[in-house]
Formats: sequence, structure tokens, C-alpha cells
Amino acid sequence: MTKEAVLYQHGTLGALMAGLMDGTETIATILEKGDFGIGTLAGLDGELIILDGKAYQGREDGALIAISAKQKTPYAAVTTFKPVIKFQVEHTVNNLQINTLIREQLKSENLFHAIKIHGKFKEVHIRAMPKQEKPYKRLVEVSKEQPEFVKENVMGTIVGFFTPELFQGVAAADFHLHFIDDEQTFGGHLMDFELETGKVEIEPMDSLLQHFPKNDETFIHTAIDYADLDKEIQEAE
Repeated sequence: MTKEAVLYQHGTLGALMAGLMDGTETIATILEKGDFGIGTLAGLDGELIILDGKAYQGREDGALIAISAKQKTPYAAVTTFKPVIKFQVEHTVNNLQINTLIREQLKSENLFHAIKIHGKFKEVHIRAMPKQEKPYKRLVEVSKEQPEFVKENVMGTIVGFFTPELFQGVAAADFHLHFIDDEQTFGGHLMDFELETGKVEIEPMDSLLQHFPKNDETFIHTAIDYADLDKEIQEAE
């Protein structure tokens, strides 16, 4: 019997958007739940990328480093990646074109999907959120100050998820993708790219396991304002 594909998520994007940025779960625990995923670190300190069971941080200074399992995250999504849909890209495509190709292969846009693309990129444009100190601002405000980086002619991997529109706020609806190069020196939240050639792998999820930081006093007692959440997510992404 085939084991269910489970997307495990700690925290929600909606709470992160509202400024709940304290680390509430260890990377060690996140890695017990999956070997492939994305997120951020305590204080919104850069971009979390999990690939092949290892965790990396894309930092605001443009560096990419392996991180300690003791570090904490307010928001992370992981799965044990076992792709069931695969196809090759043999000619140059941009971000919008590859998204269209992937949509055509999704089992349904009503399902979460894990997305992995490995290949040769003509150009990759990323950003990394700068670390915040209390009192935290709403994420949409932080995103206006985010450092951005571009690298050309790079081999690397796109890691991320497709989220159904219904779950906007739990995660970012549509595609939410991070990037890490093969040399493990460059990575972050993916903003734009051109893929020359590569392999696309997709896994539809059977279920979402949403974990809440019920022992975190700030999360428990904060009245979160979700009024402009959809608009803020679109601006920040």
C-alpha cells in the first residue's frame, strides 16, 4: 500500500504576515517531518531551504549557509519528497512559462503539490528577508526593504509548493518557491528566473498536517488582524 504524501506545516503564513516572528519550533523537529521544504527562521532571519534532508539559510547579506538543528522557525512547510510526475525542459523558459507548464501537469489545483526543478539557469533573481527585532512590523512592511540578488549561469534547484487558493493565509496561494545552487553558496526566496534546461518533479499531497505553536504565549494571546491579508501576501510575495 502506497504511503500517503503529507505536507507538514508549522505555523501559518497569516500569523507570520501579522508579525508573529518568534521561533516556535526547532529545525531538528522540522527535519523529522520531512526532507524537502521551505520557510524562514526566528525573527524572519532570511529564507529557509530544506533539500535532501539538510537545512540551509539564505541570508540577507546574500550568503547561503548550512544551519544548526537547534535553530528555530516560526513558519516552515516540509514533506518527504517522492515525486510521481516528472518531465524534462529542453529549451529556455521564463518563470511564467514554467508555471504554465507545471499547471498543466498538476493533478488538480485543489491539491497541495511539492515542486522541485533542477537544472541550468540562465538567470536567477532571489530575495532574503532581513532579520527583525521586536517590536516586529507586519511582514508586508519588511518586504519593502528586502535585499535582492541576481546570479547568472547557475546550476541549482528550485524547492517549493503549489497551494490551492482556498488555503491563502495558511500558506501563500499558488506557487511559493525558494532556490539553492548546487555549490550551496547562493539561495533564497525565488522572485524570477530563466531556466535553460532542467528536470521538473512534482508530488501531489494527500493531506495537510497543520501544527500550531500552542505553547507560545505570544501566539496564544495575540489578536491577529487578517483584514488585508490577501492583499499583503500578494504584495510581499
